[in-house]
Parts: sequence; structure tokens; C-alpha cells
Amino acid sequence: MKIKETAKVLNQSKLAEGIFSLTIATTASEYAIPGQFINIFSKDASNLLPRPISICEIDKAAGTLRMVYRVVGKGTTEFSSLKAGDTAEIMGPLGNGFPLEGEKAIVVGGGIGVPPMLELAKQLPGSVTAVMGYRNDDLFLSEEFTDVASDLIIATDDGSVGVHGTVVDAMVENELEADVIYACGPKPMLRAVAQYAAEHNIKCYVSMEERMACGVGACLGCVCQSKDVDDHSHVHNKRVCKDGPVFLSTEVVL
Repeated sequence: MKIKETAKVLNQSKLAEGIFSLTIATTASEYAIPGQFINIFSKDASNLLPRPISICEIDKAAGTLRMVYRVVGKGTTEFSSLKAGDTAEIMGPLGNGFPLEGEKAIVVGGGIGVPPMLELAKQLPGSVTAVMGYRNDDLFLSEEFTDVASDLIIATDDGSVGVHGTVVDAMVENELEADVIYACGPKPMLRAVAQYAAEHNIKCYVSMEERMACGVGACLGCVCQSKDVDDHSHVHNKRVCKDGPVFLSTEVVL
């Protein structure tokens, strides 16, 4: 069920340069699952389209959702000024989230693909190895992963912390095996993780990042190439906002 409502801002903090953590009170929390997102609407009439923000944490008891996002334009710059007591127009939860599978899982996040993996790591039923990739030593959320994952492995582009290289470099170096891999991040990372999964015969789910317009599957502005013909468009496309953002790695062309 998706809800459009006026949510109350409970708190917001800056986690790293350009990275903000926003917690809101919303009834959408009752229905949210890991891997879904919400649309946040701008108060500026010139910004017609909402901005999709991935859900980082879900607290059904408290009725809250936490989003961790990067400031990249006018919309997210506006959101970064929100403070406790403010309100925001939102719609959500949107999209299809991660299925919770496996006795032994690897969750992989890169850059702003790190936040959605936190709630997933919390809810997965078995042991979880978290592999997180960062540009440098701004390791936002890494301490929180130590509380919810059985093991945390960090890779940095500049080699300042952990493995010097990509998340897949870290997976290879640590010879990771699992029943299932979950990944969220830029497409080159997803492609490499999916290849690792295929080589090791591991089921793999990927969360796709695409620019979205409507967020509800109507405009076809966020399609990705699929291996099967989509029932909606009758071509080899899937709508990331509606059919995804989570797909089996074997469903889509990365």
C-alpha cells in the first residue's frame, strides 16, 4: 500500500560531506520493507517532480522511516534544510523491496547504495556479511553495520580504510561464499557483483539506480533493459520504480 501524506520531520543530521540522515513520522512505515523508497515533494512550485529517496531504516513500532541521501541538486538541497518540527509531503512506500532469503547472506553497498542495505541486514533471517564500498574514509553508517551484521568488510577507492579497491576486490580477497547476495550501488558495481555471483553459483538480487519521474510506473522514464519481454511495454524493458528497484541479477541487463 502506498500513502500520500504530510509527514513530520523528527530529526535530521549531516553524516558526511553532502550526506544527510532524515527521520520522519509517517504511517507509510507500517507497510515499508527493505529496498523500497519514498517520494518527497518539493515546496518549490518550479520543482514539479518528487525526488525518490531510498529507505534506510524502518521502525514500525515508532511509526518512523529514516532516509540517508546525498545532496545532488535543487530538490535534495532543499530537503537538507529540513529540521525537527518541519513537514514534508511524501508518497510511499514505493517499489518492490528485497525478499528475505538464505541462511548465509552477503549484503553489498556502494556509495549512496549503502543506506538501503542497513535495514535489510537487520531483517535477514540468517548470518550476514556486509561489504561496503566508499570513496574515502567518510565511512557513513559503517558503525551501524557492525551492530547488525555478523561481519563487516570495507573497501575504499583511495585505500584509506580496508581493502584498497572495489567491493568485488574485497569479496575476492576474503573468498566470500553465501546462499544469496544482495547489492545496491552504481551499475558497474552491480555488474561486477552479479558476475561474482554467477561465477560462484550464488543467487543475486540487485537494486537498480535510475533517474525517476513519476515513481509509480506510469511514465516509463526509468526503464532498464530486461532479458524478458515486459507485459506492460511489450519490449525488453522493465520499470525500475514499479517492477523494481530490486531484480534478480539474471532478469536484467547490467
